[in-house]
Amino acid sequence: MALKKFTFNVLKKDKFARLGKINTHRGSIDTPAFMPVGTQATIKGSFINDIIKTNSQIILSNTYHLMIRPGVKRIKKNGGLHKYMNCKLPILTDSGGYQIMSLSKLNKIDYKKGAIFNSHIDGTKFILSPEKSIKIQKDLNSDIVMVLDECPKKSLDYNLISKSVDLSTYWAKRSKKAFGINRHKALFGIVQGGLFKDLRLKSLKDLIKIGFDGYAVGGLAVGDTQTEMFKVLDILKNNLPQNKPRYLMGVGTPSDIMGSVKRGVDMFDCVLPTRSGRTGLAFTWNGRINIRNAKYKNDNKPLDSSVTKFDLNKYSKNYINHLFNTNEMLGPMLLTLNNINFYQELMYEIRRNIKKGTFVNFYNKYANKL
Repeated sequence: MALKKFTFNVLKKDKFARLGKINTHRGSIDTPAFMPVGTQATIKGSFINDIIKTNSQIILSNTYHLMIRPGVKRIKKNGGLHKYMNCKLPILTDSGGYQIMSLSKLNKIDYKKGAIFNSHIDGTKFILSPEKSIKIQKDLNSDIVMVLDECPKKSLDYNLISKSVDLSTYWAKRSKKAFGINRHKALFGIVQGGLFKDLRLKSLKDLIKIGFDGYAVGGLAVGDTQTEMFKVLDILKNNLPQNKPRYLMGVGTPSDIMGSVKRGVDMFDCVLPTRSGRTGLAFTWNGRINIRNAKYKNDNKPLDSSVTKFDLNKYSKNYINHLFNTNEMLGPMLLTLNNINFYQELMYEIRRNIKKGTFVNFYNKYANKL
């Protein structure tokens, strides 16, 4: 039986904010959507069934890290990433482009060969080319595949960013060719160009000529301010294809997400809710809570009494404070689950308000509170 084709439809707009739906053969994704990050084939500190119960509809995993450990052959032999990690949700895989930046001391870029890495684990030398990145993602059997790009750090060096755009466009062409025709999977291009308007528009124009199933905005949240990020999105919002999903990579805080939805973004991922959960920061509708703070030692109220899932409202701040101060693993697990659940509640409310035509009011009420 033929697998269901990847599709995307915009269902409603509230100014630039878009309510939409992505359909994959593994399930539908309501947009705007937030993707919890499972870099190493796991959402750290959480069972995948609990992630599903938060109404997460898609997760993200990472090509570079899975290539290093446990190795793609091992995952492919076990039936692909979904079976390997027991996940029935659609999975988007990053291409490894971010690691070209984050592990820049361990790699060098060759225009034709790709990124030449020394493994951060044991120093083994390997080359991540556009073709290899796509092959790895195919072997992982991910549902949304990303082109290999160069994600440069924030820089005001125009020539440097211009060269980076040219390289990313060249690699995007090669990624598209290596991807071939896969109607049940999607390939997303990645718009680069730093903070320069003309380079962003050039990158987007060239990617549209190549043709992709979706368009990501990369190279933000890498040292730029929120104001700078929003300026880039303001440049792109009238030029990105209306009928394709728009994905802002590696973003972000609740305020970042709401401001980006306001500018037409459909998809997000970020380690913030899980990383914050592991370090003692909880996101709630009443604002952020640093649970390690001594003032919570005698606070017997829950993090958020409105959250009834997973019995999270049965754990007091007093108790969770104790768990963190004694390094008990249950503390980070509880806050991680709380934070992912909060992010998904936030996305639900964003979608509900776009549908009602009240997103601007919702944004004004919560954008600076959360």
